[in-house]
Amino acid sequence: MATSGAFIRACPLPRQWFAPRGGGGVTGRRPPLRPALSPAAARRRAVVAPPPLRMAAPNERPGSSRHTGGDEDAALAAAVDTKVRATVEASGSDGGGDGNGAGSGGVVPQTSEAAATAAVDAEVVSSNSSTDILRLAAVGGVCSVIAAILQHSWVADHRDATMTTIFVLGYAGIILEELLDFHKTGVALLMGVGIWVTLMTASPDHALVVSELSEQVSSISEILFFLIGASTIVEIVDAHQGFKIVTDAIRTNNRRVLLWAIGFITFFMSSVLDNLTSTIVMVSLLRKLIDDPKERWLYGAAVVIAANAGGAWTPIGDVTTTMLWIGGQVTAAATIKGLVIPSLVSLVVTLGIMSPPLRGDVVRPSTSGNDVMAPRGKLVFWTGLAALLSVPVFKAVTGLPPYLGMLSGLGVVWLVTDVIHAGEEDREELRGSAAVSRIDTSGVLFFLGILLAVAGLESAGILREVAVYLDAHIASREIIAAVIGLVSAVVDNVPLVAATMGMYSLDSVPPDSPLWQLIAFAAGTGGSMLIIGSAAGVALMGLEKVDFFWYFKKASLPAFAGFAAGIATYAAMATLHLPALGTAAGM
Repeated sequence: MATSGAFIRACPLPRQWFAPRGGGGVTGRRPPLRPALSPAAARRRAVVAPPPLRMAAPNERPGSSRHTGGDEDAALAAAVDTKVRATVEASGSDGGGDGNGAGSGGVVPQTSEAAATAAVDAEVVSSNSSTDILRLAAVGGVCSVIAAILQHSWVADHRDATMTTIFVLGYAGIILEELLDFHKTGVALLMGVGIWVTLMTASPDHALVVSELSEQVSSISEILFFLIGASTIVEIVDAHQGFKIVTDAIRTNNRRVLLWAIGFITFFMSSVLDNLTSTIVMVSLLRKLIDDPKERWLYGAAVVIAANAGGAWTPIGDVTTTMLWIGGQVTAAATIKGLVIPSLVSLVVTLGIMSPPLRGDVVRPSTSGNDVMAPRGKLVFWTGLAALLSVPVFKAVTGLPPYLGMLSGLGVVWLVTDVIHAGEEDREELRGSAAVSRIDTSGVLFFLGILLAVAGLESAGILREVAVYLDAHIASREIIAAVIGLVSAVVDNVPLVAATMGMYSLDSVPPDSPLWQLIAFAAGTGGSMLIIGSAAGVALMGLEKVDFFWYFKKASLPAFAGFAAGIATYAAMATLHLPALGTAAGM
């Protein structure tokens, strides 16, 4: 083996250590070597670093001044990586000098530390690659088996069973997302496509299935375009720190007063924004108001409950309510009149249970000054708010679908940012083009997969059969809506509401009926009973690392009490014919 003479001069190791195993006066097993350095690195180490620890040579006497001791030998030997040693030893060849005074006796190869470490990393990567290949092979095998089954004649004879099985398995994959380490968006997309493939395979009239699919995609796209427009507007406002106008209005430190203030601000903010965005904004606010992370958990739970309650009573406050509004099941004015009071009662009852144990003042954190509002941030905030609020007005005036009103509002906000930041190259991230790249595209695709799957079940008539079964065994449709609310604490409310929309047609259940309004309320507020029951709760869990069981102990009972109080309030208003309260309040 050969190496540089500079390396030998830089390292205080006996020269005989570098002899081949068969000569050079070294007998017995050669001690392990550390990775060799390049000549330049060795010279630098010799100048700036003290001599490294080494093991004693086999022929050194214990009393020698160069002996470092058995403990150091053992420590150093344990610290040397086995794979690195193997790489160093395997990279050389016997005999020959290098022209730098190494001689012909053979020395350690001129291998850099980076090369030796890279070899170890390469083996780790190789091991991970083997695991990845196995996972990919398993997924590919499952998909191949499913594809083969879908092409079998058995599918045509058992169409409904096959489609139901795909939906159940897909939904199980979505629920077990964390355990399986698969993103729910991919599972939802495969589930939606698989159901339509099954429907096409089992249908004798392929043209009819294609026509039905086109009609369903047309309806689904309205929801997706609406969500994309709303998310982009909110992202633009947030990039300008426009929500500071709302958050800076809170000046109290009293724990009880702060809880009620946070709850009501979130409630009304969520009626304009979606509950997920409202939760993210308010959690950011809590970090500026409360220093203790564990104390923020309780206020964060109140934010989730208030965001879900506030999003239930307006057509743009929650995805499920938006779906019902776009689908024609509810109208904006009737939804606000019928649900604002039950939603408000739900919030008040919940906060009333949570607030008594709170006493004293919170400790605020020191300000960092990193959340300064961008130039013209107030203008962007008010423009974005006006764009969101104008959507119901746009639909009422033009008669066009709501998503066009949302897209027109986005266009206005986008152009405003282009005008006010024209020529400011350092503020490109504040424009609409940058905001589009930051929206949750995976969430939009998840909704696409879910809605495709539910649309397939609806087209096959399966959901209609479920509705007939429920009507035959449950006397009240209002009870069905309440049960959907309870189930939404565990199961995502988007597919629940989508399935219910497919179960009952507008001919059998007209728009703004108690069933649709209660579904909007129950699916929204019912998700507050568990932290995993809504997008707002999941966001809180991710942002503040809130423990599932802590939320269950501290917030589930107040959330359930608010949910039940809201249902009872709606039932009382319907029984006593009190929807005129909303009209008396000017709504």
